[in-house]
Amino acid sequence: MYYFIKFIVNIAFHIAFNVHFEGRENIPDGETVIYASNHRSYADPPLVGCSAKGKFAFMAKEELFKNRFFAWLIRNLGAFPVSRGKGDTGVLDTAVNRLKSGRSLIIFPEGTRSKDGKVHRGHSGAAVISARSQKKIVPVGIVFGEKLKFRTKVTVKYGKPINPTEYIDNFDEPNSRQLVKLKNCYMEEIKKLVEGEENE
Repeated sequence: MYYFIKFIVNIAFHIAFNVHFEGRENIPDGETVIYASNHRSYADPPLVGCSAKGKFAFMAKEELFKNRFFAWLIRNLGAFPVSRGKGDTGVLDTAVNRLKSGRSLIIFPEGTRSKDGKVHRGHSGAAVISARSQKKIVPVGIVFGEKLKFRTKVTVKYGKPINPTEYIDNFDEPNSRQLVKLKNCYMEEIKKLVEGEENE
């Protein structure tokens, strides 16, 4: 069911948008990773996952699960709900478990969609999940014009993977300073991918 829905969604997205991918060679082969991307639209999770192999999981705000059909669709695509602003620590456990089960994780560190296309301040959730799962982080930049509409040119750019071992000394008890450094690293890489594309 997952691969069938993913196949249909990929076809629909390639018809709806003029999608281009860059940096696919940066995606590690045969590994589950954390894709940390800027957030522009509701279409971002399938856009990030279109070009990468394997199964994915991603966080989605709990409001998206109120519609039964849409909830069924996104659950089959690997989504799980998160309660924003409520200190939902259980969602981190779910994310780590999904990674350990063989699904890569798509996460948007900004936490909400950017209305101006710029990369804004990010959260440390991806760093915590990376430290607990010991999985690499692949920064992703999604770039398009002011609005996402029919046949809009969309560029999805994958950066080089970031290994948490370069920042975390003790995976059992990672300290906050190291987590912040890891977060600053992937946020800076995401910003470079987005701004580099915009300047071309």
